[in-house]
Amino acid sequence: MVAEITIDEALKMKNAVLVDVRSEGEYSEDTIPGAVNIPVLDNEERAIVGTLYRHDGPESARRHALALAAPKLPGKIAAVDRACGGDLVVFCWRGGERSRFMASVLDTMGYDVYRIIGGYKSYRRYVNEYLEKEELTQRAVVLHGLTGVGKTEVLELLGQKGLPVLDLEGLARHRGSVYGKIGLTPSPTQKAFESDIVKFLSSIDENGIFIVECESRRVGNLLVPLPLMNAIRNGIRILLYAPLAERVRRIRNIYTDGPGDNVEKLQEATSTLVKRLGRARVEELNRMLEERNFEAVFTYLLTKYYDPLYKYPDGPSGEYGCSVDTSDVERASDLILSFISGLPEFNSYVCKLS
Repeated sequence: MVAEITIDEALKMKNAVLVDVRSEGEYSEDTIPGAVNIPVLDNEERAIVGTLYRHDGPESARRHALALAAPKLPGKIAAVDRACGGDLVVFCWRGGERSRFMASVLDTMGYDVYRIIGGYKSYRRYVNEYLEKEELTQRAVVLHGLTGVGKTEVLELLGQKGLPVLDLEGLARHRGSVYGKIGLTPSPTQKAFESDIVKFLSSIDENGIFIVECESRRVGNLLVPLPLMNAIRNGIRILLYAPLAERVRRIRNIYTDGPGDNVEKLQEATSTLVKRLGRARVEELNRMLEERNFEAVFTYLLTKYYDPLYKYPDGPSGEYGCSVDTSDVERASDLILSFISGLPEFNSYVCKLS
């Protein structure tokens, strides 16, 4: 028997396998985080059935959908077998025909099956309601610092030490600079970005802390939700700093790690700075990139463009709760952990120290 459950019940289930039976196109736009895609109809088939529904009515559309789906059912069942590791929770766009059909088939095959009432739309309402809050209940510990001080590396190390870390640039697949997309896969949709943020925030203590890098509202083409932005603006501030030579070294390691040292991509990105730096300067920088004079290019961009733009101190500052030299990121992460463990909010979080 297929059990119908709400989205809240589904998200609380342990070891459940979420099965998104929508088309691959719908799935790629956004899904419930962790769901596998086993579509009843693919993109083309869904379009055909939709056209039939509009022109000939629901009965004709259902019959054609069955004719398209039935021959592929053994493959669908095999895909479920491969994904199965717990109770199956099936959903489609709004809890309609596709999830009802697949849930019935899986029930017949002997699976324990749950179906989400309202489908993906109920999950999207859940995300929207979460992000309608003006303030988060958790407190943000926010890493500030000039470009190249190693904020991402520090976040990774703090995560390895068991602290709750929200890597917005990692979720957005975009680094915060003109070279932000070099070497990265395409960014998610806004909906998928929001889903990942809500998944993280709802997984940590409601009155605890999380660590995040200071970001502007926009990360690439994606917008950080307002309650999270408010938490970042009002968070506990930590300043990271490092010598210029160390920052240049980090940037070179990141952005030249690719075919041909990524020179063509670096030149293409540098060319977008014409309005800010002037055509003559950009052409000079691109000539230096062609000559692999990376240190000179990155030093210029840091000292003449990014540092004046962000205006962070390049050394310890009393305006921050804690200031840390990141020349040694391992030591820096230990110092930050020591600072965070002394915060009152830390007592709400059971730290899984490694």
